[in-house]
Amino acid sequence: MANEDRPQINLITPPAFDLETFPDTLAAVMDAVEIACLRITLATRDEIELIRSADALREVAHARDVAVVIDSHLLLVERLGLDGVHLTDGSKSVRKVRKELGADAIIGAFCGVTRHEGMSAGEAGADYVAFGPVGASTLGDGKQAEFELFEWWSQVIEVPVVAEGALTRELVEKFGPVTDHFAFGAEIWGAEDPAKALKDLIAPLG
Repeated sequence: MANEDRPQINLITPPAFDLETFPDTLAAVMDAVEIACLRITLATRDEIELIRSADALREVAHARDVAVVIDSHLLLVERLGLDGVHLTDGSKSVRKVRKELGADAIIGAFCGVTRHEGMSAGEAGADYVAFGPVGASTLGDGKQAEFELFEWWSQVIEVPVVAEGALTRELVEKFGPVTDHFAFGAEIWGAEDPAKALKDLIAPLG
Protein backbone atom coordinates (compact mmCIF):
# COMPACT_ATOMS: atom_id res chain seq x y z
CA MET A 1 0.00 0.00 0.00
CA ALA A 2 1.29 3.48 -0.83
CA ASN A 3 2.66 5.59 1.96
CA GLU A 4 -0.10 8.02 2.95
CA ASP A 5 2.40 10.90 2.92
CA ARG A 6 3.28 10.16 -0.69
CA PRO A 7 1.80 12.73 -3.07
CA GLN A 8 -1.19 11.59 -5.09
CA ILE A 9 -1.12 11.65 -8.88
CA ASN A 10 -3.54 13.62 -11.04
CA LEU A 11 -3.81 13.60 -14.82
CA ILE A 12 -4.53 16.53 -17.13
CA THR A 13 -5.90 15.70 -20.58
CA PRO A 14 -4.34 17.13 -23.74
CA PRO A 15 -6.15 20.21 -25.12
CA ALA A 16 -7.21 18.08 -28.11
CA PHE A 17 -7.24 14.34 -28.68
CA ASP A 18 -8.58 11.58 -30.91
CA LEU A 19 -11.77 10.27 -29.32
CA GLU A 20 -11.21 6.92 -31.04
CA THR A 21 -7.90 6.23 -29.33
CA PHE A 22 -7.34 8.48 -26.32
CA PRO A 23 -9.83 6.82 -23.93
CA ASP A 24 -7.87 3.55 -24.33
CA THR A 25 -4.58 5.38 -23.73
CA LEU A 26 -6.05 6.98 -20.61
CA ALA A 27 -7.33 3.62 -19.37
CA ALA A 28 -3.87 2.09 -19.80
CA VAL A 29 -2.29 4.86 -17.73
CA MET A 30 -4.93 4.53 -15.01
CA ASP A 31 -4.43 0.77 -14.90
CA ALA A 32 -0.67 1.21 -14.54
CA VAL A 33 -0.59 3.97 -11.91
CA GLU A 34 -3.02 4.83 -9.11
CA ILE A 35 -4.66 8.11 -10.12
CA ALA A 36 -6.58 10.40 -7.75
CA CYS A 37 -8.21 12.81 -10.19
CA LEU A 38 -8.60 13.46 -13.91
CA ARG A 39 -8.82 17.04 -15.14
CA ILE A 40 -10.49 17.50 -18.51
CA THR A 41 -8.78 20.46 -20.18
CA LEU A 42 -10.06 20.85 -23.72
CA ALA A 43 -9.36 23.81 -25.96
CA THR A 44 -12.50 23.38 -28.07
CA ARG A 45 -15.51 25.64 -27.60
CA ASP A 46 -17.73 23.19 -29.50
CA GLU A 47 -20.31 22.04 -26.95
CA ILE A 48 -21.10 18.74 -28.67
CA GLU A 49 -17.43 17.82 -28.98
CA LEU A 50 -16.85 18.77 -25.34
CA ILE A 51 -19.76 16.66 -24.15
CA ARG A 52 -18.80 13.61 -26.22
CA SER A 53 -15.20 13.80 -25.04
CA ALA A 54 -16.05 14.38 -21.39
CA ASP A 55 -18.61 11.55 -21.45
CA ALA A 56 -16.08 9.07 -22.80
CA LEU A 57 -13.36 10.04 -20.32
CA ARG A 58 -15.76 10.09 -17.37
CA GLU A 59 -16.68 6.47 -18.13
CA VAL A 60 -13.02 5.43 -18.12
CA ALA A 61 -12.26 7.32 -14.91
CA HIS A 62 -15.36 6.45 -12.90
CA ALA A 63 -14.95 2.75 -13.76
CA ARG A 64 -11.67 3.03 -11.84
CA ASP A 65 -13.01 5.19 -8.98
CA VAL A 66 -11.11 8.24 -10.25
CA ALA A 67 -12.73 11.66 -9.69
CA VAL A 68 -13.24 13.88 -12.75
CA VAL A 69 -13.14 17.67 -12.88
CA ILE A 70 -13.44 19.87 -15.94
CA ASP A 71 -11.72 23.18 -16.66
CA SER A 72 -14.04 26.15 -16.20
CA HIS A 73 -17.23 24.68 -17.79
CA LEU A 74 -19.39 24.98 -14.72
CA LEU A 75 -22.67 24.14 -16.45
CA LEU A 76 -21.38 20.79 -17.71
CA VAL A 77 -20.51 19.43 -14.26
CA GLU A 78 -23.98 18.30 -13.21
CA ARG A 79 -25.16 17.71 -16.74
CA LEU A 80 -22.39 15.17 -17.39
CA GLY A 81 -22.20 13.66 -13.93
CA LEU A 82 -18.70 14.99 -13.27
CA ASP A 83 -17.29 15.46 -9.78
CA GLY A 84 -16.40 19.13 -10.00
CA VAL A 85 -14.67 21.98 -11.74
CA HIS A 86 -11.13 23.29 -12.02
CA LEU A 87 -11.13 27.10 -12.07
CA THR A 88 -8.33 28.83 -13.94
CA ASP A 89 -8.94 32.36 -12.62
CA GLY A 90 -7.49 31.91 -9.15
CA SER A 91 -9.81 32.77 -6.28
CA LYS A 92 -12.15 35.09 -8.21
CA SER A 93 -15.14 32.80 -8.68
CA VAL A 94 -14.61 30.10 -6.03
CA ARG A 95 -17.26 31.37 -3.64
CA LYS A 96 -19.89 31.84 -6.37
CA VAL A 97 -19.16 28.41 -7.88
CA ARG A 98 -19.34 26.73 -4.47
CA LYS A 99 -22.80 28.23 -3.99
CA GLU A 100 -23.91 26.97 -7.41
CA LEU A 101 -22.46 23.45 -7.24
CA GLY A 102 -23.02 22.77 -3.56
CA ALA A 103 -20.89 21.34 -0.80
CA ASP A 104 -20.14 17.97 -2.38
CA ALA A 105 -18.60 19.18 -5.65
CA ILE A 106 -14.83 19.29 -6.01
CA ILE A 107 -13.69 22.84 -6.70
CA GLY A 108 -10.05 23.42 -7.54
CA ALA A 109 -8.35 26.72 -8.27
CA PHE A 110 -5.21 27.33 -10.32
CA CYS A 111 -3.38 30.22 -8.67
CA GLY A 112 -0.21 30.51 -10.73
CA VAL A 113 2.72 31.42 -8.53
CA THR A 114 0.87 33.63 -6.04
CA ARG A 115 0.64 32.74 -2.36
CA HIS A 116 -2.01 35.38 -1.67
CA GLU A 117 -4.23 34.13 -4.50
CA GLY A 118 -3.93 30.59 -3.16
CA MET A 119 -4.84 31.63 0.37
CA SER A 120 -7.86 33.58 -0.92
CA ALA A 121 -9.04 30.54 -2.91
CA GLY A 122 -8.70 28.30 0.12
CA GLU A 123 -10.62 30.74 2.30
CA ALA A 124 -13.35 30.98 -0.35
CA GLY A 125 -13.91 27.22 -0.22
CA ALA A 126 -11.59 25.61 -2.78
CA ASP A 127 -10.91 21.89 -2.18
CA TYR A 128 -7.43 22.24 -3.60
CA VAL A 129 -5.12 24.93 -4.91
CA ALA A 130 -2.75 24.35 -7.84
CA PHE A 131 0.48 26.28 -8.36
CA GLY A 132 2.68 26.21 -11.43
CA PRO A 133 4.53 25.94 -13.59
CA VAL A 134 6.99 24.24 -11.29
CA GLY A 135 9.48 23.67 -14.10
CA ALA A 136 10.93 26.05 -16.68
CA SER A 137 8.24 26.97 -19.20
CA THR A 138 7.76 29.62 -21.88
CA LEU A 139 4.04 29.76 -21.09
CA GLY A 140 2.57 32.80 -19.37
CA ASP A 141 5.14 35.29 -18.14
CA GLY A 142 7.82 32.65 -17.55
CA LYS A 143 7.59 32.85 -13.75
CA GLN A 144 7.90 29.58 -11.87
CA ALA A 145 6.20 28.45 -8.67
CA GLU A 146 9.07 28.34 -6.20
CA PHE A 147 9.94 25.46 -3.88
CA GLU A 148 9.61 27.86 -0.93
CA LEU A 149 5.95 28.51 -1.80
CA PHE A 150 5.13 24.80 -1.51
CA GLU A 151 7.31 24.40 1.56
CA TRP A 152 5.53 27.26 3.34
CA TRP A 153 2.10 26.04 2.20
CA SER A 154 2.69 22.49 3.44
CA GLN A 155 3.64 23.80 6.87
CA VAL A 156 0.94 26.45 7.30
CA ILE A 157 -2.13 25.71 5.14
CA GLU A 158 -4.38 22.65 5.35
CA VAL A 159 -5.95 22.96 1.87
CA PRO A 160 -4.29 20.35 -0.39
CA VAL A 161 -1.83 21.76 -2.89
CA VAL A 162 -1.10 20.56 -6.43
CA ALA A 163 2.22 21.02 -8.24
CA GLU A 164 2.00 21.15 -12.02
CA GLY A 165 3.67 22.41 -15.17
CA ALA A 166 6.90 21.27 -16.87
CA LEU A 167 7.52 18.57 -14.26
CA THR A 168 10.64 16.44 -14.50
CA ARG A 169 11.82 13.46 -12.51
CA GLU A 170 14.23 15.74 -10.61
CA LEU A 171 11.43 18.18 -9.73
CA VAL A 172 9.19 15.32 -8.57
CA GLU A 173 11.95 14.19 -6.25
CA LYS A 174 12.53 17.73 -4.95
CA PHE A 175 8.87 18.73 -4.49
CA GLY A 176 7.62 15.34 -3.27
CA PRO A 177 7.98 16.21 0.44
CA VAL A 178 6.10 19.53 0.12
CA THR A 179 3.14 18.85 -2.19
CA ASP A 180 -0.05 16.81 -1.84
CA HIS A 181 -0.57 16.10 -5.54
CA PHE A 182 1.39 16.20 -8.78
CA ALA A 183 -0.60 16.85 -11.96
CA PHE A 184 0.86 15.48 -15.20
CA GLY A 185 -0.32 16.22 -18.72
CA ALA A 186 1.95 17.32 -21.55
CA GLU A 187 4.86 15.58 -19.79
CA ILE A 188 3.47 12.14 -20.71
CA TRP A 189 0.99 12.28 -23.59
CA GLY A 190 3.62 12.85 -26.26
CA ALA A 191 5.53 9.73 -25.23
CA GLU A 192 5.25 6.47 -27.14
CA ASP A 193 4.12 4.79 -23.91
CA PRO A 194 2.47 7.37 -21.61
CA ALA A 195 2.06 4.87 -18.76
CA LYS A 196 5.78 4.10 -18.79
CA ALA A 197 6.60 7.82 -19.04
CA LEU A 198 4.48 8.52 -15.95
CA LYS A 199 6.03 5.65 -14.00
CA ASP A 200 9.50 7.00 -14.82
CA LEU A 201 8.55 10.51 -13.69
CA ILE A 202 7.16 9.38 -10.35
CA ALA A 203 9.82 6.74 -9.64
CA PRO A 204 11.51 8.96 -7.00
CA LEU A 205 8.33 8.82 -4.90
CA GLY A 206 8.94 5.12 -4.24
